Amino acid sequence: MSATSYLRASLALVVLFVGGHVAAQRNLPPLTIEQLTPHVYRYGGLTNGAFVVGSEGIAVIDGQICGSNGTQWLKDELDKRFDVPVKYTILSHDHEMHICGLEVFSDTARAISHVNAKSHIVREKRRTAVPEITFEDRMQIDLGGIEVVLMYLGPTHTDNLIQVHIPAEKVLIAVDFVREGKSLAMPELRDLNLDNSIRALGYLGRMEDVEIVVPGHGGLTTQQSFLYVRDFLVALKARVLEQMVAGKGIEEILETVTMEDFSDYGWFDQWIRANVITMWELMYHYREPTFDP
Repeated sequence: MSATSYLRASLALVVLFVGGHVAAQRNLPPLTIEQLTPHVYRYGGLTNGAFVVGSEGIAVIDGQICGSNGTQWLKDELDKRFDVPVKYTILSHDHEMHICGLEVFSDTARAISHVNAKSHIVREKRRTAVPEITFEDRMQIDLGGIEVVLMYLGPTHTDNLIQVHIPAEKVLIAVDFVREGKSLAMPELRDLNLDNSIRALGYLGRMEDVEIVVPGHGGLTTQQSFLYVRDFLVALKARVLEQMVAGKGIEEILETVTMEDFSDYGWFDQWIRANVITMWELMYHYREPTFDP
């Protein structure tokens, strides 16, 4: 495997990632609020956030993309609609697209994240609230009559992504780990812990007290979507690894690993090339080839 091939693939990923992010900022859909259950609401535009309302306060899960003014818009809406304060802001992970603007709630709220997220947020100067409260595996929040459970399942999409579960109302907020229906979950896999993600997806697909899944983007979905993503990742890993063991480079792998049997997945045409490239990159660091004498 040549250094040229590795560099070419890496540059292609930079173009895909930066180009997609800029395009997203130019096409912002309107902001909306949707009540899902008696205490849980989805809000957002390009990205999904959520909030949970109890008798003693509100927990806001994630902000909106920078430049959208979406988080300030939410603050204004909450002030108009409810007579309890925002007590907590919950950061699903450190990626700025999902957490921008949460500092607007700092007059009443304390920010919560996984312990690993804080260093990324500070180092990268994310435009959001710096977490005051961090946790390692699990944390429970009582808002008055409704409990919110924060879960860390190990490194998956980033080393700090958490799941937010409201068991009494059977809602799971699963940002950037799944999409609506049968779909690829991520544009590319560069920051994915692959094997633990496969395990976590299986767990989330079987978890109790879940009827509604709120992804980070797009429409609502069900637990079956976790299993669709798991099946795709398992197959992609096996096929890319098989080609690498056979001595194939990235150019040949892109030609042979077409994943056509998954072409009915959402976002397949847009993301399959970057998913193959980044799976190859993950496997490049995962394996040590046997060299001929």
